[in-house]
Amino acid sequence: MRNSIYAINHTKQMMKHFLSALLIAATMPVLAQQAGKVTDPVDWVNPLMGTASKPSLSNGNTYPTIAVPWGMNFWTPQTGKMGDGWAYTYDADKIRGFKQTHQPSPWMNDYGQFSVMPVTGKMKFNQDERASWFSHKAEIVKPYYYSVYLADADVTTEITPTERAAQFRFTFPKSDSSYVVIDAFDKGSYIKVIPKERKVIGYSTRYASGPLPANFKNYFVIYFDKAISSANTWHGNTLAKDTLELKSDHSGAIIGFKTEKGEKVGMKVASSFISVEQAEISLKRELANDTFEATQQKSRAVWNKTLGKISIEGGTVDQTRTFYSSLYRTLFFPNKLYEIDANNKIVHWSPYNGKTMPGYMFAGTGFWDTFRALYPFLNLVYPAINKEMQEGLVNDYKEGGWLPEWSSPGYANCMIGNNSASVVADAYIKGLRGYDIERLFEALKHGANNEGPNEAVGRAGVKYYNELGYVPYDVKLNENAARTLEYAYDDFTIYQLGKALNKPAAEIDIYKKRAMNYKNLFDPSSGLMRGKNKDGSFQSPFNPFKWGDAFTEGNSWHYSWSVFQDINGLVGLMGGKNKFVEKLDSVFTMPPVFDASYYGSVIHEIREMQIANMGQYAHGNQPIQHMIYLYNYAGQPWKAQYWLRETMNRMYKATPDGYCGDEDNGQTSAWYVFSSMGFYPVTPATDQYVVGAPLFKKVTVNLDNGKQIVINAAANSVDNKYINALKYNGKAYGKNWLSHADLVKGATLDFDMTATPNKTRGTAESDFPYSMSTEQQ
Repeated sequence: MRNSIYAINHTKQMMKHFLSALLIAATMPVLAQQAGKVTDPVDWVNPLMGTASKPSLSNGNTYPTIAVPWGMNFWTPQTGKMGDGWAYTYDADKIRGFKQTHQPSPWMNDYGQFSVMPVTGKMKFNQDERASWFSHKAEIVKPYYYSVYLADADVTTEITPTERAAQFRFTFPKSDSSYVVIDAFDKGSYIKVIPKERKVIGYSTRYASGPLPANFKNYFVIYFDKAISSANTWHGNTLAKDTLELKSDHSGAIIGFKTEKGEKVGMKVASSFISVEQAEISLKRELANDTFEATQQKSRAVWNKTLGKISIEGGTVDQTRTFYSSLYRTLFFPNKLYEIDANNKIVHWSPYNGKTMPGYMFAGTGFWDTFRALYPFLNLVYPAINKEMQEGLVNDYKEGGWLPEWSSPGYANCMIGNNSASVVADAYIKGLRGYDIERLFEALKHGANNEGPNEAVGRAGVKYYNELGYVPYDVKLNENAARTLEYAYDDFTIYQLGKALNKPAAEIDIYKKRAMNYKNLFDPSSGLMRGKNKDGSFQSPFNPFKWGDAFTEGNSWHYSWSVFQDINGLVGLMGGKNKFVEKLDSVFTMPPVFDASYYGSVIHEIREMQIANMGQYAHGNQPIQHMIYLYNYAGQPWKAQYWLRETMNRMYKATPDGYCGDEDNGQTSAWYVFSSMGFYPVTPATDQYVVGAPLFKKVTVNLDNGKQIVINAAANSVDNKYINALKYNGKAYGKNWLSHADLVKGATLDFDMTATPNKTRGTAESDFPYSMSTEQQ
């Protein structure tokens, strides 16, 4: 008996050791596993990154976007209710439909949406009744392809996209009652079924962030590759009788088939903001006679080509996935609002006058977020698409009289600033040409000196700003300090563009002067930016941890660094380099305390800062995202190198909870892509990038002009996060910045990385990046 017990115990111990060995063998290679050279970057993308979000806590607030880069139409599985900005959330159990979407963020919500959904058995068209349980275990999500098994219907749905069209494939069970529900959504919609042609047409008028002209419609056309057995229309919760054409508040159709087990029913769909006829043109042009697989392969090829502009080597598997998942997010917004007509002319429906107009148009971006890194990133890596976007801005101004600041589409009344100035100026200064820059310069001056049709267009409080040099705290205009700081930077960008266009000093010196208006809000007693009353006194009481009020989605500790144009001047105001660095350090060492009284509750941006364990550093929102790079302006670049690696490692991962706040139209992703390459555009509308430290052993950027930027950091590792030395085209280079004009000529950067900070490199003032006051001296 004792021998038997011993044998049993011995066997248990052996199993424990065996399992432990298996565990070690399984985990150690993963921890150390390096990704080789990437050949198909699209295979590294996880479109579910950031989808585990909710209004109270954002881990990205993204949805799986099934589309091609900058496409006019995106597709996504819809787990949320009709009209819910959170269209897809990772923790949901049911899918209600597959939605064509143009949504830039859940807060802005959607426009021109409609959905399709397969069902079996009863004719279920209500969004709750037709919803089906699903599992991520039976879901495949690629940028160019989506597949999911809908358990209640016993149907697998597949999607593959083009710019303005898509192919669906439904695999049905054996049934006399297989259906596809088409939902044109509420707020006014139309549907018509034409059974003989296996065709459905319709339109949706739903939008969230107007105002838009009264004739706004997203027209769609749908073709099935199987004869229609039954057809019905419906409105609201009611099945219509004796009509296959219906216009109502909420219109839809149910298309029925008799199917065999495993039978695949194909569906082609396209849409247009101009007409059903234009949707037909796009469908025939983009899908033609292609099979589902042919469209899928074309979309995959487009993604590989576009993502392949940047090649990375020598990162871990997780880092490689995170890089390409982030790069994927930079390639959607603003998305194309333009179409190509029967004569191959580029045209668009105008969100300003409701007419079909010639030329480019884009929508779906907020410049408050994206002026910082997304647009500079396009100017470096994808300048051709931003040239189209600049032409679109010309049309915005010609048709609407203003440049948009948040286009979704048109003039959404959201966020602050006049940051279209930065977007326009940076493009031209970085070398984009071939569009009406004179008209855009006119637009910038118009926007800088006038209040627009709403607070987010033009400059709210411009009269105060131009007379006093700041927007006062006590004139019932919220977020006044933030407006002042952003207007001052925007004035700087107008001045920079004016210089580049050889405008006379008499015309542009006023913007040069206003660029220094940031000084009017600096409070020497706190060493921070502070709201100021109309009479010149500072707003009181002052709590630098108070979110909102004088600032936008942040507090004074976040916004006091928003002097992009003159960090050297800010260093002086804060008492010199050492005190400036102490101030930067304190952002990370202070506890994440906050005052949310302005909002009346804790907004998600506050919560995301609080839980990140990085003190007052709120990387989940845009105002502070450039701050880490500012150590380069005060002679301690190694601290930037440390905190950049910490932020990349801790705040980003290619998982559903992989962001640390709202992704915001590519901006937060562009920060990661730039930072992992080793530099960042702290001051758009200048030629410079500020040096950080690369994340990978090698990065190759394939430029539009055929040249390459090659970034080597062979010794890079978890510990080797500091720059010991840098060679630029083989020569020692000690500056803390890189020139855009030189990089695009082709460049090789060789970083010697080490585990110990080099506290002598980049410490001389001659090494510091651009500041306006330094230039003037």
